Amino acid sequence: MTQATAATPTYSIRTRGLNLWYGDFQALKDVSINVKPGIITALIGPSGCGKTTLLRCFNRINERYGNVTTTGEVTILDKNIYDEDVSLSTLRKSVGMVFQRPNPLPISIYENVLFGVRSHTHRGEFNRRQRDEMVESALRDVQLWDEVKDRLRRRATYLTLEQQQKLCIARLLPLKPRIILMDEPCSALDAEGIERIEDLIDELREKYTIVMVTHNMAQARRASHECIFMLMGRIVEHGPTLDIFLKPKDPETELYVRGRYG
Repeated sequence: MTQATAATPTYSIRTRGLNLWYGDFQALKDVSINVKPGIITALIGPSGCGKTTLLRCFNRINERYGNVTTTGEVTILDKNIYDEDVSLSTLRKSVGMVFQRPNPLPISIYENVLFGVRSHTHRGEFNRRQRDEMVESALRDVQLWDEVKDRLRRRATYLTLEQQQKLCIARLLPLKPRIILMDEPCSALDAEGIERIEDLIDELREKYTIVMVTHNMAQARRASHECIFMLMGRIVEHGPTLDIFLKPKDPETELYVRGRYG
């Protein structure tokens, strides 16, 4: 797994015949999708349809839960991530993840930003100036630098929920990911926080492929460029967001986006 290819791939993520079981329960069924770079793709569908499971396939986090069986292919940046020679550590550097609830570590803002890169590099690999530059660059990219630059040594858990979520995104950036996965990244925030995080995500997609799980149909319509509608572990429909909402091809999609179920 490499962090870059000679040319930008047509698709950042491709799955072919992807199936996943938790024990005897099949959570994903013959999933085949193409996710484009440079856009925000939303995974939508009722609770339990497989959205988060699919998202977690893209960095193989599902395997942490045990008793998981996966078949099929997931190709990220032109490499099947289930090949035997794939390093999970390298994969998770290329494919970062932001969780539903902000999870800053109970250490300083400064050390939070550096936590991932410290975990993936040798001690002493970066000098103080380089570390300072990483921190400032990451915090600027998530629009947090001006708010925290004078209190970088303060514990991160004192930040607001919105600031904590921005910090969790910043923690990924020194690793230079190509893809960022987001699992309900705004669910813990108020309306103003949601708007600012959505604005941030839209800016980030110029540098990173963004795949986002959301239960919020207004957010999916407002913040994504393409939607993938899932139902009972299957892909029902995948297309431009406005097409999904205004002229869906499948009756099940129409029922869902009209709020008839789920």
